[in-house]
Parts: sequence; structure tokens; C-alpha cells
Amino acid sequence: MDVSKRREQILQILENSTEPISGSMLSKTCQVSRQIIVGDIAVLRANGNPIVSTCQGYVLQQPHLVSRVYKVHHTNEQVAEELNLIVDLGGSVDDVFVYHKVYGVMKADMNIHSRKDVDDFMEKIISGKSSLLLNITSGYHYHTVSAEKEETLDLIFHALDDHGFLAPLQDYEPVHF
Repeated sequence: MDVSKRREQILQILENSTEPISGSMLSKTCQVSRQIIVGDIAVLRANGNPIVSTCQGYVLQQPHLVSRVYKVHHTNEQVAEELNLIVDLGGSVDDVFVYHKVYGVMKADMNIHSRKDVDDFMEKIISGKSSLLLNITSGYHYHTVSAEKEETLDLIFHALDDHGFLAPLQDYEPVHF
């Protein structure tokens, strides 16, 4: 594995971890010495990655994000439009879920942060045999959206409303997700 791929792997490990990762664990995973990992971490930090060293290992410091759940309704053909609207305004689509009267809440992680992520998601849907989760509830579904500021979530709310995507909660739906 070359140096750039190893550093990408280290970042990916740290991004996906909810706990600190020790240098020893990273060296075993990447099959290099602990000293190489220390050097890689230094280079990654110099490149602007907010990696913090703790007594338990390395942690990728995440920016403080706020999130909000939006109930939306649209057709299959409008999925990319809805997702692009959210990411263009600075939001990240964390998940999609539906509330089914019989099955309850069914949820899937999305982690869509950019138009490229939207394109990749749409390609998987189009090329696969599975359908969108919104189809089991006649187009009604929810997204948890995160952003760095409440103002961004307000902009997203108004844009979704202006495009006719927002849907009102019904009496039978749980209001606290």
C-alpha cells in the first residue's frame, strides 16, 4: 500500500470510529510500524485534518453539528432534486426513515454530503433491483439533516417548503424522533 492510500485509510478508520484508536491498532491495521503512524498523523494534521491525540488513542475531532428531522413527500423522480437542494444549502442528509402504521419506524443511513454523493446514491438505486424506502409509505418519509448552524437548517426548511416537499405530521405519527 502506498503512503497516500495508507493515510486515506487512517483517516477513514478515524472517521468511522466512535472511540479513540490507538497507534498500535493503526500500525497493525496498516501493517507498518508505530513510528510510521506517528509520522502519518503529523502529515495528516499539517494538511488540516483535526486529529487529536488522547491518552487512549487518536480521535478525529468532528465539527459541532446541529440536526433537524424533516418530514417530506415527493415522487421517485424528485429524489435527486430534494437531496441536491439540501446539500447545496450546506446540509448533510444523515438518514432516511419512514413511519409505517404496521411495521413502525424503518431507517437507513445515507451520509450524503455533496452532489457527488447524491449522484452515487442515485446510480445505486437506478442500477439495483431495490426500490426507495419512501415507496412503502406512498412517498412520505423523513430525513435527519445536519449542518454547522441552525440558520442553515432554517434555509433548508424554507427551500423544502418552497419546492412543495414538506409534509405535515399526522396524529398517529410519533412527534419525537
